[in-house]
Amino acid sequence: MSGWKRDLIKTNRGVFEVFTQGSGPPLCVTHLYSQYNESGDYFAETFTDTNTVYIVNLRESGGSAKAEEPYQLSMLESVFDLEAIREALSLKQWGFAGHSTGGMLGVVYGIRFSEHLNFLVIAGAAAREYMTFSEGCIYNDNHPQFQRMQNLIEALKSSELSKGKRQKLTVERTRLSLHKPDSYEELFCRNIHKKMSAVRMNYFVRELPIFDVSRKLSFIKTPVLITCGEHDVQCPLEYSLEMKEFIPNSELVVFEHSNHYPFVEEETKFKRAVATFLYNHGWDKEVT
Repeated sequence: MSGWKRDLIKTNRGVFEVFTQGSGPPLCVTHLYSQYNESGDYFAETFTDTNTVYIVNLRESGGSAKAEEPYQLSMLESVFDLEAIREALSLKQWGFAGHSTGGMLGVVYGIRFSEHLNFLVIAGAAAREYMTFSEGCIYNDNHPQFQRMQNLIEALKSSELSKGKRQKLTVERTRLSLHKPDSYEELFCRNIHKKMSAVRMNYFVRELPIFDVSRKLSFIKTPVLITCGEHDVQCPLEYSLEMKEFIPNSELVVFEHSNHYPFVEEETKFKRAVATFLYNHGWDKEVT
């Protein structure tokens, strides 16, 4: 799909850039430091057959409000911004789906505002810092690809990169998190492109070392679908297993042939898992 509808949503916490597509129950999708545009997002497009999807550019991303204070870039403040957007859209409740750091944000959202969420979909994420004690994580300095990943992230923060150079670095970074790196061209073949918000990424790097909400997972009262690639090098599977153990109304689907992107590496299986989850909780038609 392409051509997401762009809107600027005025809230009591500022103006936020939102892209909409799909039909069905409302669903919010975002990532902690991505900058979206009308071309959409691979993860978000997973849900457009079952939901009206709202992709949100968080504060300091795209055309959304700037941060007046650094703390406004935190996960909790971002959740408050999402709540302001939901209210401005006159939605009593909506679902939330997040991949990677978007999933981490979803965990915080569920802990703080379960009563406003119909459901959560958390993909390739964690409820606590995932680098220090996981040598299988590409962000652990003992991982063989650690330094290359760090170099790519720093390079992608630059606003001076040409479109071609940015695309080349993005491809290399994504390949590091695919179960079959040579399948990149086949998997990521749509005209979808987005950037990184350097200021948000820098704040996340500061926030991550002390991030741990694992003891509050029982506060999440909405139905939760947890998904993870068996070979995930960014947020290893152990963290999804932990969330499954401590979130009361949750289920876990593991994708045996995926790394960090099961929604493209095993797209059909991923979409079926989502559709089945939504149907089982009364939010979709029967799965065939």
